[in-house]
Amino acid sequence: MVILCADDYALSLGVARAVGELSAARRLSATSVLVTAAHWPGLAPRLSVHRGHLAIGLHFNLTLGSPLGKMPRLAPSGTLPRLAKLIGAALLGLVDRTEIRDELERQLDHFERGLSFPPDHVDGHQHVHVAPGIREVVLETLARRYPTLPPLVRDPSDRWEAIAARPSAKSKAALVATLALGFAAAAHRRGLPTNQGFSGFSKFDVSVPYASELEEAFKHLGARALVMCHPGHPDAEPAHDDPVAARRRMEYDALLADRALPQRIWRPSRSPGGPPVDWASVWL
Repeated sequence: MVILCADDYALSLGVARAVGELSAARRLSATSVLVTAAHWPGLAPRLSVHRGHLAIGLHFNLTLGSPLGKMPRLAPSGTLPRLAKLIGAALLGLVDRTEIRDELERQLDHFERGLSFPPDHVDGHQHVHVAPGIREVVLETLARRYPTLPPLVRDPSDRWEAIAARPSAKSKAALVATLALGFAAAAHRRGLPTNQGFSGFSKFDVSVPYASELEEAFKHLGARALVMCHPGHPDAEPAHDDPVAARRRMEYDALLADRALPQRIWRPSRSPGGPPVDWASVWL
């Protein structure tokens, strides 16, 4: 089973439109919502219509724009830190777990207010959810908040041999896998499901055809693999900070052109108002 997840829904109108079009064409399994973005929850209704065949989750954000509430330790000026600064603080044990927990609760609440249902999965923008001091808060909060049908928690690591066999952004994949050591085991101890196998890392080089990277991402997969992607349309939003912007249309075009993709990926089958995905049943 392969879960193909488009990250960053609501980052911009162009990203949201691309995710909606790919969902309608059955080219995606899932999407992760950036609820700290200015366009949320205005874009929630556009997403709800696809819920019957699309898993929808939270893209927990601690590195882009502003948090939903005050974070005097992490974001004293009201702006979230860059990834390197956050990871440095996490590795040194300097993150305030109460701040992280409160912001996660706010983002989960904002997700649920927009969509009127809990997330099918939770991951982190730039994989921040697996960092030390943050992962413990994420896992504890999700296990406590969703005891009956817990969301899938993304494990952004993979087997070392699988990482080595995929040339694209190999060093980035290895670095994230190192940061995520022990994450899946910790999630399972809390009763939280995770994927098994992860790919989709890219240098976002516009000179490299995305179709070839996508094909590479589908190789050497685990039994419950998750592949991330970042499609989008260009739009006139110079204010949002998106280093992947130049590459998004290339990803969209390749995903839409792949006629075999709907048969290669898993998708939920439920009514738009149905319950969250029961991952235990999916993986029987």
